[in-house]
Amino acid sequence: MLKARLLTAIVLLAVFVPVTLFAPIGLFRALIGIVLVFAAWEWARLLKFKDYVPVFYAVLAALAMLASLTTATQGGEPVGLYKAAGLFWLLVVPYAFVRRPVLAAGAWRVFMLVAGIVLLLASGHALVDARMRGVGFVLSLLLVVWVADIGAYFTGRQFGRRKLAVTISPGKSWEGAIGGAILVLVLAAVGIATQFAAPTLFTAYAARFGVPRAMVCVLVLVVFSVLGDLFESLLKRQAGVKDSSALLPGHGGVLDRVDALLPVLPIAMWFLS
Repeated sequence: MLKARLLTAIVLLAVFVPVTLFAPIGLFRALIGIVLVFAAWEWARLLKFKDYVPVFYAVLAALAMLASLTTATQGGEPVGLYKAAGLFWLLVVPYAFVRRPVLAAGAWRVFMLVAGIVLLLASGHALVDARMRGVGFVLSLLLVVWVADIGAYFTGRQFGRRKLAVTISPGKSWEGAIGGAILVLVLAAVGIATQFAAPTLFTAYAARFGVPRAMVCVLVLVVFSVLGDLFESLLKRQAGVKDSSALLPGHGGVLDRVDALLPVLPIAMWFLS
């Protein structure tokens, strides 16, 4: 398992790092589109669709992505997508945590199918928009999630006592979440103070809102990264699976790797739009 995990990580880094840092925006957009199509396939599977339905859903997501990219190329702004995604994470997800509706049945299943397309499109556009602002900007946006996750993991292992959501994801603790948030805030403060690799997400927030409000915005993003992780865990628990798929040996599926990014990407760009 460890060998497969390491090999998959090396392959992913070998593909994504050069494309993110050096490739033309068209190639970066195409790669993100491919990732999101696989994520759409997994989303339908988590809603307990079988046979060819997840494939049809992935094709629909691809067509929707092509249509939305055409609109964006012609000058259309995806702010509406960012708002729709933001409202889902702000309103629907907390409701799902509290009331625990069966998301893969009845009207909720239909709603989740529509919401999945919106969430994936919004995330894809946000990532491409971030890349167009510069390599430093897109990397700083990704670091918010990565650093929060790393900080939460090590802080939780060392100090974790109080469970964050024991019935959804027993491994997560309040101490881990707080530790991850503190680490991200330190990163943001250093980025703003040093202007390293500017423009970054941190310097953009500081320029627009001032430093105190910029730090609040970053903290909000960390909170939503936790919500994204927990919501995918809820979907998997209701679907009765451990991973969203086995597409990435040793790592589970695509959604397992991007769950925390799904809310953070559109909300981060919504703040600046």
